[in-house]
Amino acid sequence: MQTKRYILTGAPGSGKTAVLRQLEMDGFSVVEEAATDLIALRQAEGIAEPWTEPGFVEDVADLQRRRLNWASQAGSAVQFHDRAIFCTLALARYLAVPRADMLLHEAERMCREGLFQSRVFFIRNLGFIEPTAARRITFEETLRFERIHEEAYREWGFDLINVDPAPLAERIRTIRSRIDSCDH
Repeated sequence: MQTKRYILTGAPGSGKTAVLRQLEMDGFSVVEEAATDLIALRQAEGIAEPWTEPGFVEDVADLQRRRLNWASQAGSAVQFHDRAIFCTLALARYLAVPRADMLLHEAERMCREGLFQSRVFFIRNLGFIEPTAARRITFEETLRFERIHEEAYREWGFDLINVDPAPLAERIRTIRSRIDSCDH
C-alpha cells in the first residue's frame, strides 16, 4: 500500500495541534512534531532556551528523519505529518543559523523520492499567540515565522493549501475536502 503523506505546517500558535488531534480522532495516522518535543526534553534537562544551543536544528532534523522512518513502517493509507524538514529549514532561517548541508540534502532526498504529497496544508495564524514554555515569541515574530515557512515551502515547489482561521470543524472540512475520499 502506498502511503500518502501530507504535511501540516504553520506558525506557532496557529492551532495546528488541535487540527492534528482531531484528524487523529477521526482515524488518520499522525506523526508528531520534532521541534516541540525536543524543546520539552531539553528544558526538562535544564536548558531554558534549547533553540539557542549549537546543533539544535540538526537534532530536530534527525528526530524528524527517525519519525518518518518509523511512520513508514505503519502502513497507513494517509498520514499527516506535524511539520517536516522544510519547516526545519525555515527554523534555521528564522534563527539565523546557517543551513547545514545535512538539512539541504535531506530536503533534496525527500523531494527526489516524493515522500510527501505536493499539497501542504498551511494552518494560518489565529490573530494572536498564547505563550508557552516552548513558544516564547511575540505575535509579530509569529507573523515573520509564518512568512518564512511559506517562502520555504514555495522554494521547494509545494502547493500551499490555506487553512484559514475558523472553528475547528471547518478547518477539518477544508483539509478533508482536499484529500481523496478513498484515502481514509
